[in-house]
Amino acid sequence: MRDKWAIREEVWTALESARVVRGRSVHDKIPHFIGCEDAALHVAELPEWQSARAVKSNPDQAQRPLRQLALEQGKLLYMAVPRLKDERVFIELDPARPEVEPRKASTISGAFRVGRPVYVGEMQPVDLVVSGSVAVNRRGVRIGKGGGFADLEYGLAAAAGILTPQTPVISTVHPMQVLDEELPWTQHDVPLDIVVTADEIIRCDRCAGEIPRPAGIYWEDLDERKIRSIPLLVKLREEGRST
Repeated sequence: MRDKWAIREEVWTALESARVVRGRSVHDKIPHFIGCEDAALHVAELPEWQSARAVKSNPDQAQRPLRQLALEQGKLLYMAVPRLKDERVFIELDPARPEVEPRKASTISGAFRVGRPVYVGEMQPVDLVVSGSVAVNRRGVRIGKGGGFADLEYGLAAAAGILTPQTPVISTVHPMQVLDEELPWTQHDVPLDIVVTADEIIRCDRCAGEIPRPAGIYWEDLDERKIRSIPLLVKLREEGRST
């Protein structure tokens, strides 16, 4: 089985060579793929999306259409703070507030301008999780850009009871990001329930139960540099709260 970095590099290079992404380079990023708007419209057809009242999303460009759609449809939206640089690791966007205009508020700058930074304990229960990906397979294994932030966001929310192992996790990707091979995973990786492209809705089997959802933060998987780069982890460690 190939390692994660080899897979990331291959996918980033292939996407750029095929010119199916926006921007000069997608290396080290969640790819802003052409067709992300159409993929978002397919997500809107899912019963899991339609029944969700509160959505947690990554802040990347590829999932901006979904963030905008959530706000347009009156859903409470929690956008993760990029790189978790604040102890209040989520921005709450309430579409009932007049200043939360969906098109602008779905951007990172707009979210910070009109959203409310919140601690994990202040969040409402989340009904659906939107996650960006670099590569996925049909079994639901996901590879991110390598920072581990999506898994940390999930772990923090899970430890606080904001979401459960049954909360659906969805990713939108370009078809070239769906790989027909086994992908590596660790205990802190969050498996996907549904992968959506502009052409297809893939319902994953969550690895037939082989990969459990993280229940919290796995401190043994974090090195000192990672912990010190995330203020909330520093605070939790100082408080002795092994979430």
